[in-house]
Amino acid sequence: MTRTTRARGRTRADGDGERAPGLRARWRTWRRARPFWGGLLTVVAGAEICAIPLAPLEVMLHQGVAGIPSVLMGVFMVVMGLSVWFSPEHRSLAGVVTVLLAMAALVLSNLGGFFIGTIMGVVGGSICFAWQPRTRPADEEAPDGAPPAGTHHDGEPLTA
Repeated sequence: MTRTTRARGRTRADGDGERAPGLRARWRTWRRARPFWGGLLTVVAGAEICAIPLAPLEVMLHQGVAGIPSVLMGVFMVVMGLSVWFSPEHRSLAGVVTVLLAMAALVLSNLGGFFIGTIMGVVGGSICFAWQPRTRPADEEAPDGAPPAGTHHDGEPLTA
C-alpha cells in the first residue's frame, strides 16, 4: 500500500522513497540557471527611474520633454533585466548596457531616480555581467548516462 503525502510543496510516495519535483524545485532550478538577482535589481531600477517622471504633479514638478529620456532609460533597463532572465546567454551585453544606462540616468533623469535607481542599476548590471553558469565537475557523470564533461563520446579525455 502506497500512501502519498504532501509536505513543503513536494510529493512523496512512501513505498519508493523518491520525490517528484515540485513547483518550488522547478523554480529553484530555473532561478539558478540565470543571473536572477541581477535581473531583478535591473528591473526594479528601471521601474524606479521610469516612475519618478510619471509621478503626479503634486509630487514632482512638470517636466515636459525632459521626462522622455527618463522614461526611455527606465523602459530599456526593464527590457535588459527581462532579457537576462529569458536569454541568459546575452548577460554580458545586457550587464554593460544596464550599467551605461544607469550612469546616464544619473545626469538625465532626476539624479538617476534620486540615486536609488542608479545604484541598483549599477549593482544589477554588474551582477549580470559577472554571473557564470554552473558547470558539472569533469569526473561527475551526467544523469542521463552521457559521458562526463570534457570527454569524447567514448569517455576519452579531450586534448588541446
